Amino acid sequence: MKGEFSTIKEITDGVRAVINNKKEQLSDCEVLALIEDFVLHDNRTDLYSYKVKGEVINSIFNSTRKDLDLLQPYAEDKEISEIMVNGTESIFVERHGHMEKLDICFETAEELEEIIRRIAAKVHREINELNPIVDARLDDGSRVNAVYKNIALNGPILTIRRFPEQRITMKELLQKETLTLEAAEFLKKLVSSGYNIFISGGTSSGKTTFLNVLSEFIPKDERVIVIEDSAELQISGIDNIVRMECKNANVQGKGEVNVRQLIKTSLRMRPNRIIIGEVRGGEVLDMIQAMNTGHDGSLSTGHGNSPEGMLSRMESMFLQAADFPLDAIRSQIAEAIDIIVHLGRLPDKSRKVLEITEIEGYVDGKIILNPLYKYKINSKKEDGTSFGILMPTGNRLQNTIKLELKGAAM
Repeated sequence: MKGEFSTIKEITDGVRAVINNKKEQLSDCEVLALIEDFVLHDNRTDLYSYKVKGEVINSIFNSTRKDLDLLQPYAEDKEISEIMVNGTESIFVERHGHMEKLDICFETAEELEEIIRRIAAKVHREINELNPIVDARLDDGSRVNAVYKNIALNGPILTIRRFPEQRITMKELLQKETLTLEAAEFLKKLVSSGYNIFISGGTSSGKTTFLNVLSEFIPKDERVIVIEDSAELQISGIDNIVRMECKNANVQGKGEVNVRQLIKTSLRMRPNRIIIGEVRGGEVLDMIQAMNTGHDGSLSTGHGNSPEGMLSRMESMFLQAADFPLDAIRSQIAEAIDIIVHLGRLPDKSRKVLEITEIEGYVDGKIILNPLYKYKINSKKEDGTSFGILMPTGNRLQNTIKLELKGAAM
């Protein structure tokens, strides 16, 4: 195996030398032909089968012409949603919700570092011991996080999250039994009527996908401002839309534009609705204030283990931004957010809506929750995992004024 790596590296170096000596810019087809000539006529590959030679040709082409080197085929595989590189020899992918360890590895840490540096350079960033973390977005919209070896003990670390080319629709979520038709129709009425909805859930529970789906129900004649840390949402069908993305500081520490700044400037753009991809910190204050100043129908997401846990996290994030009394914080949250949709990922890797709950109000120092739908386990599959369905609790929506103003009946 080591000898094979050495051969590939030597041929790769030879190809690069020829490319660099060429005065004219070579096309991908010309480079591929050059690599094929090297591999097929090099006596060091005589014992390789045609299949292995084909793999070597692809590997060298990816190495010389593609930013992701040996990861390129997996980045182009539409069935793969995440690539996780934990150092040179531990590489995993997520395919259809299941983790797989790949039978590939980088020969040296320098090869992996070179990929990370290429990615960083594309977004005018650099990664080194002084700047050991990079967040970036590739041309295809994939989100990249890289951590340098001086803080990752088994590093360098590279994580690439890919997003489907075609956005998932509510019809597909219903087919996957993520929620029921009744709950979907209920949420459709709430979105179109201008309820402020917050989507909570754990990592990889489908929050961004669900936010995309709910955006289908926004009336097409409204002006929508979308604010994201890294652009992920695939909102379509709305003509009057503004999309803004945060900007990291440059090497000199200048030029940063954060979510808080974008929310503040969005209020001067005459929005009907503001969609914030995710809140992680003090920007929750600006989001809550925007929701409380007439921007009904706003949507956002955040990490939380339950609706109650999400509210506690919001309080903590609020306090990061301002030293407000807890009563005032809770009162503003209860006034701003109408509905929390909580998502979860079950042991069988499926993603489900686990709860839809109304924030009924704020009474005696407590935010009052009114659960409307809850996921109920009703049987077990052959593999021992549980199976259930999102069921109405029997509670009725209490704050119906927005529905009534829109003339929507429950």
